[in-house]
Amino acid sequence: MEPVVAIREVGVPTPPPRLSPSGAGTFEQCPRRWRFRYVERLPDPPGEAALAGSFAHRVLELLMQKPAAERTPAAAKLIARDEWADVENDNDYQALGHDDEGSRHFRWKTWQAIEGLWALEDPTTVDVRATEQDVQAVLGGVPFRGIVDRLEDEADGLVVTDYKSGKAPGSRYRRSRLDQVLLYAAAVKEATGEMPVRARLLYLGQRPVGIDVTQPELDGVIEKLSDTWTAINTACDTDEFEPRTGPLCGWCPYADRCPEGTAEVAKRQARKAAE
Repeated sequence: MEPVVAIREVGVPTPPPRLSPSGAGTFEQCPRRWRFRYVERLPDPPGEAALAGSFAHRVLELLMQKPAAERTPAAAKLIARDEWADVENDNDYQALGHDDEGSRHFRWKTWQAIEGLWALEDPTTVDVRATEQDVQAVLGGVPFRGIVDRLEDEADGLVVTDYKSGKAPGSRYRRSRLDQVLLYAAAVKEATGEMPVRARLLYLGQRPVGIDVTQPELDGVIEKLSDTWTAINTACDTDEFEPRTGPLCGWCPYADRCPEGTAEVAKRQARKAAE
């Protein structure tokens, strides 16, 4: 999970004090969307999948803070039950407009994600060092901040782990999905002097996707982060945030504020209607 860092003055393009993987990813996806979100600070309400993922993350965070022998599915159910009231009263959840059936479906989907942890590992055997670890460091000249879901010790060293409740990537996208946890590993190394040995994503109920942490891998993601930071600063200096249109425009909460995005959505709807 990642922090959202506020920009200092509404409406004025200003680089953030720190760059998170989510902020970098938003800019890489579409600079125009980044401006709407981080400069104009327009709301970007999470959808059902994001809210379910956040709930699952919270339950697993609390579960892995328990003594190892107590990390059972029954304990996870109790945590989920206790945490549900906060989710149910959250404005973003209420905005989904679920009726009783919709609420039951949401909870069931979330529980499937939580329960999916046991398909990947035995939580009672994990040597947890920290959960929801805030890591801050300067990486390649970029002030970086991230929240690491889990740091754990294995026989050969430190492992950086992040939970994912979405669909596991195919081979084509597998490597790019690991950039986030490699950046976390780079920040841990910079902040503590300890080099993690592995970074991995746990796609709950599906499979783990991991990579050995090496200096060349860290250098690669840091260089990419630095390039994005340079592009953000240039866009802020010139106040030019070009849109990058494509299929994701249909899911952008700001499409109606973006002429290019509106046109892209209309074009795709017309193409679909003609099929």
